[in-house]
Amino acid sequence: MSNPALTTAEPAIDPTFENVWDEIVWRGLVHVSTDQEALRALLAGDPITYYCGFDPTAPSLHLGHLVQLLLLRRLQLAGHKPLGLVGGSTGLIGDPRPTAERTLNTRETVADWVGRLREQVERYLSFEGENAARMVNNLDWTAPLSAIDFLREIGKHYRVGTMLKKDAVSARLNSDAGISYTEFSYQILQGLDFLELYRQYDCVLQTGGSDQWGNLTSGTDLIHRVEGRSAHAIGTPLITNSDGTKFGKSEGNAVWIDADMTSPYAFYQFWLSTADADVVERLKVFTFLTRAEIEEYAKLVETEPFRRAAQKRLALEVVATVHGVDATAAVIAASEALFGQGDLTALDAATLRSALEELPNATVPAGTPVVDALVSTGLVASLSEARRAITQGGVTLDGARVEDDAAVVQGSLPGGVSVLRRGKKTLAGVFVG
Repeated sequence: MSNPALTTAEPAIDPTFENVWDEIVWRGLVHVSTDQEALRALLAGDPITYYCGFDPTAPSLHLGHLVQLLLLRRLQLAGHKPLGLVGGSTGLIGDPRPTAERTLNTRETVADWVGRLREQVERYLSFEGENAARMVNNLDWTAPLSAIDFLREIGKHYRVGTMLKKDAVSARLNSDAGISYTEFSYQILQGLDFLELYRQYDCVLQTGGSDQWGNLTSGTDLIHRVEGRSAHAIGTPLITNSDGTKFGKSEGNAVWIDADMTSPYAFYQFWLSTADADVVERLKVFTFLTRAEIEEYAKLVETEPFRRAAQKRLALEVVATVHGVDATAAVIAASEALFGQGDLTALDAATLRSALEELPNATVPAGTPVVDALVSTGLVASLSEARRAITQGGVTLDGARVEDDAAVVQGSLPGGVSVLRRGKKTLAGVFVG
């Protein structure tokens, strides 16, 4: 579905800021960093090479990674040269989690995920022009390195006492699970990555989440010891909701940027449900709207919160960035039609199906009575309650009011599905087959 009237912000640096450093600070993207004055001067000067690494510990990146992808893009738009690293070697180990050892994935699985993540990262960068991006895989320089060479050339520069003080390591040491030598060594491998990229591409800046700060400084320290040069790191804040809950997690389920793992419709609804207290900060981090535009939305949140203008713009911008304008138009049309503001029969079948999968739903044979479908989907508790709801005029099927409790479900919408509604806002999907 194409919607030429659907317009989004063009990715660009806000010209009202003197320096891209000032912009990313205003957007709340700098939680911790090396010398801030040096970084500000560095980013204001000639183009530098910088990188961010993504480990293939899952077949998709998630919302936490999206912060890094958009930061990579912002710095590139300012004229700097990005390296996108997908960790073919570090992904075989995994960085230490706070509570327990990771399950090691097979080499074949990691190689497959490397390819998937590489494609995802590439969508956010430009590979043309004087500051064209480059993709790298740390397996290229770690695979040929023997254990003896690794210990002699890299390990000798690390002090165990310093390594033990890293947050991720100390958390695990204080847990019941402890930490293996494998995960304990992860910070050395990430330090090696920065050193190798410094040597190959004169890379002088690494970005990552603030929870990775120990791994980020592992590289800056190693470059200083081995090369006698200064390198820099920026740790972005961990995004949390105003109530203190972890952003992007609901009952342990991550919000993925792969459309097969989190549908564009579910992705859109996630952003649309952002709390008023969080939406302005989300606009700063996850969109390319200018400072002036975001300040206007901040005023609307205060004066007309019931319109949810900021949430609608946030959802539009982020879904378009991740899934494209056409997919965004399709999910907006589906969202509006499901709630009575559009034509259900005109919807894209795949988008409609994915939308209904997010609702209470049931699969029934064609010709199933509506009263039975109401019970199967959980919209009512019993057949008698279903008949009563129909008699009171409170049930619609595929947008039309059900007048007779003998009515049946045929799956007349695109893709062989139907939509049941009880009252104004209680919906359920029916998959006929």
